[in-house]
Amino acid sequence: MIAVDTPHGPAHVHLHEAPGPGAALVIGHGAGGGVGAKDIVAATDAALGLGFSVALVEQPYRVAGRKSPAPASQLDTAWRAVVEHLCENELAGLPLVAGGRSLGARVACRTAADTGALGVLCLAFPVHPPGRPEKSRLEELDAVAVPVLVVQGDSDPFGMPPAAAGRTVVTVAGDHGLKKDLAAVAGAVRDWLPRFSPAGSR
Repeated sequence: MIAVDTPHGPAHVHLHEAPGPGAALVIGHGAGGGVGAKDIVAATDAALGLGFSVALVEQPYRVAGRKSPAPASQLDTAWRAVVEHLCENELAGLPLVAGGRSLGARVACRTAADTGALGVLCLAFPVHPPGRPEKSRLEELDAVAVPVLVVQGDSDPFGMPPAAAGRTVVTVAGDHGLKKDLAAVAGAVRDWLPRFSPAGSR
């Protein structure tokens, strides 16, 4: 585990290094969960199998033991600081894909341009609060200028984003937890990631 200082307290990075990595994937957690979420683990294993080093990032509010997420501006600032540290040190020189589950996916989308991410992986992107489709967050997805993969449960109460230019949406069985068909989650990640690695699929 690596501790990284941010303007909002220390973040923790759990680094899974591939031998001779061709690229890197950095993943953030959801609002109330950690980096051990089953879909994050499935995505991590798929990426490692493709020769990606994977960094799982715990936001400072989680490290401090708080359950409620920090404001979006603080989450984004801390994420930028962590990615900058990784790109200058442990992941230096590697093509970068940013990603996250739910809240972490929103952070990765909002900061994609600032972090120099070549793509964004969204696990269960929360399009809107349950039962509140008028509170759409789709603009965060639409604003991403690099390729995006969204892996979404077919019964997710947080909504289903539409496919769009540069955005691939893969629907899998299950709800927002993406626990019902982890093989499908891993398969979607495995099919999409190789384009970002000079080595391609292994």
